Amino acid sequence: MISWFAETFSEAPSQVDNPAHEEMKALVRGRQGLIDVRARLEMQKEHEAPALVRKARARLLKKLADEIAALDTAIAATIKTTPDFAKRAEIIQSVPGFAEGTAMALLGGLPELGQVSDEVAAALVGVAPYDDDSGKRRGERCIKGGRRWVRNALYMPCVGAATLNNPVFKAFYERLIAKGKPPKIAIVACIRKLIIILNTMIARGETWDPKRYRVA
Repeated sequence: MISWFAETFSEAPSQVDNPAHEEMKALVRGRQGLIDVRARLEMQKEHEAPALVRKARARLLKKLADEIAALDTAIAATIKTTPDFAKRAEIIQSVPGFAEGTAMALLGGLPELGQVSDEVAAALVGVAPYDDDSGKRRGERCIKGGRRWVRNALYMPCVGAATLNNPVFKAFYERLIAKGKPPKIAIVACIRKLIIILNTMIARGETWDPKRYRVA
């Protein structure tokens, strides 16, 4: 395990104290935490409950929406006034199907984008496939580790891109489904594809080029 860690993360940039990034990370993680709470409350709405409980949930959901909106405003202002954040956000949001939420998650949770290899970037998010082999046995590949909250924040945007909004990701997703891959595994593969594409785009300082990433 120690050897694997050293080989995987040896090229990751040294951690340098960056107050702007630490503030962004705290804001984005706080926002994602509230979104997770909202999702759990919304799931509870499907179950029968007394009117008093339903009204309490509705008030909480309204309050959560207001607080999330306030954090969105604060994060957007921070991005706008920080040139490096603004440039990275522009690149991320140029990918069809990915908007402010994706940019926020990656700015706060994956500052290494554009500075490490594709393999390391995927491993940091926890979408790099690892084998489960032992001797002659060949187990299924699986993901492990990484920054789970970043992966969770990217899941639904990738669902939208893979099923509705991005022809490149839609074609990739449909090919995986046609090969018999379960939808969740196909979406994780889409997250990995997104990370690898953005890693290259940010390293080069380039926005989305439909000709480069056209549907194969």
